[in-house]
Amino acid sequence: MTLSDASPATSASPPALPISRQLVVVTGAGRGLGVSLARSFLEQGARVVVNYRRSEEGAKALVADYPEQALAVAADVCDRRAVDAMFARAREHFGAPVTTLINNALPDFAFNGDARPGPDELTWEHLDHQLQGVARGALNTVQASLAGMREAGFGRIVNIGTNLFQNPVVPYHDYTAAKAALLSLTRTLAHDLGPDNITVNMISGGLLRTTDASRATPEAVFDLIAASTPLRRVTTPQEFADAALLFASPWSRAVTGQNLVVDGGLVKD
Repeated sequence: MTLSDASPATSASPPALPISRQLVVVTGAGRGLGVSLARSFLEQGARVVVNYRRSEEGAKALVADYPEQALAVAADVCDRRAVDAMFARAREHFGAPVTTLINNALPDFAFNGDARPGPDELTWEHLDHQLQGVARGALNTVQASLAGMREAGFGRIVNIGTNLFQNPVVPYHDYTAAKAALLSLTRTLAHDLGPDNITVNMISGGLLRTTDASRATPEAVFDLIAASTPLRRVTTPQEFADAALLFASPWSRAVTGQNLVVDGGLVKD
């Protein structure tokens, strides 16, 4: 049985749609981890809105592989009007409200410890740049999704975090602070949205081999991470995306407000 074949919840529980019946928005899906997240849902039969800001080529290439299931929409998640227009476009195109939201969009950032701002160089502008893209972006997309999820009687929100909360092996102050804000928002939203049968969870990864953001990471760092994990390898974007499928599937219908670390066992939380 695949996740898309799973039966909805029994009548004693609120409805839990199989992935194949979900309409999913994946933000930042034109490159990097976002491509893997979107492709994973498409492979399970979901309809997917492939959101992008500048990565038009990658987004349209993905849609070309799944022309009946995927729709590419350009929108900066920091722009609420653009986000609202994206959700309206999704409903118009697919004839249904969005049921599932994957908040993956990341402001411009490169995981290069040598180039990061240290305590003396860190500015509020560094922090604000990440907070705008991560926390404000997620707030915009969540608020844009709520009416449709309530109409459907079902909603799944998955936010993408980081294991640097627990293990700041490289202290990316601005990036980690923004993701920490997103974790707090994940848990408070889960509390308020539970009565609407909307779950809100976070998946926190470590270094992934390889995304656009981690291309600047020296090979020696990949080797060190691999040697430190029980699985003796660095997690791939495809493996990370599997956890998003889990949170969206009926198998997780009673799971909300959680932060699942997916890093091969490096961080044991």
